[in-house]
Amino acid sequence: MNTITLPLTNVRCMRCVNKIRDAISLLPAIQLIDINTEQLTVSTESPLPSLFDTITALGYQVGYHYQLPIGGLSCGRCVAKIEQALSERHDIAHFNITKQLADVSGSISKQALTDLIIGLGYQVITSQIQYHYNFTLTGLSCGKCIAKLTTALTQDNIDIITIDKNNLSVTTSLTADDIITIVTTTGYQATLNTGDQAPDVTNNPIAPEPEPEPEPEPIIASQGTATQLLLSGLTCASCVASVEKAIKAVEGVDSVNVNLAERTALIYGQASLQAVITAIENAGYGAEQSEDDQTRRIRQQQQNQQTFKTHIRNATVSLALGVPLMAWGIFGGSMVIDSTTSQISWGVIGLITLALLVTAGKGFYINSWKAFLHHRATMDTLVALGTGAAWLFSMAVVIAPDLFPLAARHVYFEASAMIIGLITIGHALEARARSRTSKALERLIDLQPQTAIVVENGQETEQPLSAVVAGMTLRLKPGAKVAVDGSVIDGNSYLDESMLTGEPLAVHKKIGDHVRAGTINQQGSLLFKAEHIGTDTMLARIIQLVRQAQSSKPALARLADTISSIFVPSVMIIAILTAMAWFYFGPQPASVYMLVAATTVLIIACPCALGLATPMSVTVGVGRAAELGILIKDAEAMQQAAGIDTVVLDKTGTLTEGKPQVVDYKIYNTLTREQLVQLAASLEQSSEHPLANAIVQSAQQQQLDLYPHSDFMTYSGLGVSGTVDQQQLLLGNAKFMNQNNIKITHAETDFDFIANQGATPVYLAQNGLLAGIIGISDPLRKDSFSAVKRMQKMGLNVVMLTGDSIKTAQVIAAKLGITDVVADVLPDGKAAQITLLQQQGKRVAMVGDGINDAPALALAEVGIAMGSGTDVAIESAQFTLMRHSLHGVADALELSKATLRNIKENLFGAFIYNTLGIPIAAGVLFPLTGTLLSPVIAGAAMALSSITVVSNANRLRLFKPSQQHQEK
Repeated sequence: MNTITLPLTNVRCMRCVNKIRDAISLLPAIQLIDINTEQLTVSTESPLPSLFDTITALGYQVGYHYQLPIGGLSCGRCVAKIEQALSERHDIAHFNITKQLADVSGSISKQALTDLIIGLGYQVITSQIQYHYNFTLTGLSCGKCIAKLTTALTQDNIDIITIDKNNLSVTTSLTADDIITIVTTTGYQATLNTGDQAPDVTNNPIAPEPEPEPEPEPIIASQGTATQLLLSGLTCASCVASVEKAIKAVEGVDSVNVNLAERTALIYGQASLQAVITAIENAGYGAEQSEDDQTRRIRQQQQNQQTFKTHIRNATVSLALGVPLMAWGIFGGSMVIDSTTSQISWGVIGLITLALLVTAGKGFYINSWKAFLHHRATMDTLVALGTGAAWLFSMAVVIAPDLFPLAARHVYFEASAMIIGLITIGHALEARARSRTSKALERLIDLQPQTAIVVENGQETEQPLSAVVAGMTLRLKPGAKVAVDGSVIDGNSYLDESMLTGEPLAVHKKIGDHVRAGTINQQGSLLFKAEHIGTDTMLARIIQLVRQAQSSKPALARLADTISSIFVPSVMIIAILTAMAWFYFGPQPASVYMLVAATTVLIIACPCALGLATPMSVTVGVGRAAELGILIKDAEAMQQAAGIDTVVLDKTGTLTEGKPQVVDYKIYNTLTREQLVQLAASLEQSSEHPLANAIVQSAQQQQLDLYPHSDFMTYSGLGVSGTVDQQQLLLGNAKFMNQNNIKITHAETDFDFIANQGATPVYLAQNGLLAGIIGISDPLRKDSFSAVKRMQKMGLNVVMLTGDSIKTAQVIAAKLGITDVVADVLPDGKAAQITLLQQQGKRVAMVGDGINDAPALALAEVGIAMGSGTDVAIESAQFTLMRHSLHGVADALELSKATLRNIKENLFGAFIYNTLGIPIAAGVLFPLTGTLLSPVIAGAAMALSSITVVSNANRLRLFKPSQQHQEK
């Protein structure tokens, strides 16, 4: 076993410490030795990733993080050599190696990491210009604050000279603004003392190497985070594939999701922002980054409005020319070149049509040319080829009619104009409908106020939100929105949290309670202390989660992506084969039939609908889920949830209120009831377990003094032990008593009596003998019965899974109508039960209330976390219910099924449309009807298919759960 000590960051109190302790207790092969708010010590034989990931999922930081510039790597084998060496070490949790940078996290020291890289034959470069800065600090009040800031500044390229509550002196290669950002992010403020910025040039390469040309690379996203770019120039699924391919080719990009419906790209990993944008531009598209949600939203709205206006203008101009020309042909006008007069008149019309193509239709031709230069074909390619072929053929007939037989001297200028007009008006309607898909996300963004009332030295001033930092005191007036997350320090009021939690009733807030950004104060005035600001607020994290989910793709979408990538080239081949077949085997005039058939195939096969089918449904579905108080991690989870047939429910905190109360006592020695509760509460006073809280609250209600305890130990799923007032105490379940040889057979009748009331019996042993039983009852939530019945009506098999005794569990299950009960199970046993159900062919959704159910939540096809959006729930669960109601589980599963059904409808429509449309356009019905499908009709059908897909997806905005429930 290796003993490792790691620093902790952002651990503020013993509650945080206990959360980490409980999480580590669930990890196999890792034993916790010691932990406080600043560091932890563990003994482990296994690598560190599980430990790092678990603590990070709780919202804390652990260990050291280095970014070392390296040299001497010439190829992928060099990178692989370092990666192999790092993967063999137990003191390294995560790493990402490029030919220029080693990004490593773990317990390894910087010197050990440097020695390892040099030992492999490479260099660690430290030749940089060092600057000396002095800062004045504010907001630090104690040694813990200093330790917290020291940990944040303990990273590569920063050497701390001195630090106290008021001053900071560092030597670093970073800019002063970089240091100030680190301090501000940690929750404090720093002001640079001017005049103390002398550069200290220290050229100390650890391994000799010519100093490379400096190439600053701004990081767009660290692992686990994402940066969003706004894209332009995308028209179809083929464009999506091209952009994703271009971005993935950039070094440092882990993965990317391009959303055609939103015209955005979410990029994960570490890469140069400029390199990504350049790659997108080189691929023939446009990209830009917006720094914040408000700017991004405004920019997207501007793009949508501009796109809509442009499309409407171009469509109007095109149809203004195309409709009269088409009407001329329909109502008997000649469209054949049979005289000099017709040649001149149609020549003029041809030039007017050319002007139309290079103005209203120029986007199709420019984009198709860019695609050609990059060796790909898109929807624009098909439109450009179809309309261009129609115009060129018609102009050739006008210029040299004698080269064509009389029957073939037909012009198709109206086809070019009408196709451009119909497709463009389809794009306009699509853009208008597309702008509605993110209404849910926009409403979330609207919740964030742009200003806050800051209280300083008794004075209240309204300041922009960007000026608010952690630690400030803010005033919340009636009717105002909460600006940042914080804790109430004065006053009481009722807050409307419905947009975040889905709960319709206002929540009473008093001193010590937490308030969340975006919630609305209904009455009263509050003073609260800012704790989480900017992207750290619950609202900001929800917005980011919704955005990432909307940009993700379910497995079903991969089929569409695969087909789209080869679809356009395939259509071009089909068009060529169609043209050849009509030219060689068709009736006369063969050239006319050839032109009409090939052009119609090109136009009708545009894969707009195929590219929009999945992202439109996902975007609307995830947004609707957010409106219902359901946070979805990704679209893959929705597809998994749509196939669930078994729902496993944890009891405590899921089916019950999660607020247990002591309801009964049984005593077996000379203790009084008060002494029994006093000893048990004294032992449990530091525990965070719900049953422990019930015992402590009972003692407080009886105004009993609590004794100090020592040698306190927690045994997951069993109980606790310790010494109180020189008494050796054990508190726990029957297994715990039996393991410690405590005789409990004489108490079985009392145990059964308490359990049959639906309460949980807890044994207390004193100095090796049973002292008593405490009965603790956790009342069922008012909506649990109706929610369980609703899920059973949906055809779901409902299973209750609990660590409680079998008798207590059966009583609770009988009240709820649940027949499948698995009780007396430890946390790791819950995961085994999930596996057992899966081995029986069940598709399982596990519903729990946070970290104690983490192993089971992870193993299930879908993990659903109950509660009010705790840190661990949002980070680890696939579904998070912001309101604490089991009806949210049924809502989530119903919405997932509706979304998947909507995706299938869209994909079916798109595939059927192309499957039937291409053969008809090619002329398979000609032997029966004697006519070919007009290219104009094909253009209208193509536009209609896109509008149909977008409209069908927007139906999800009207989704309502099958049962509208209310708390009574």
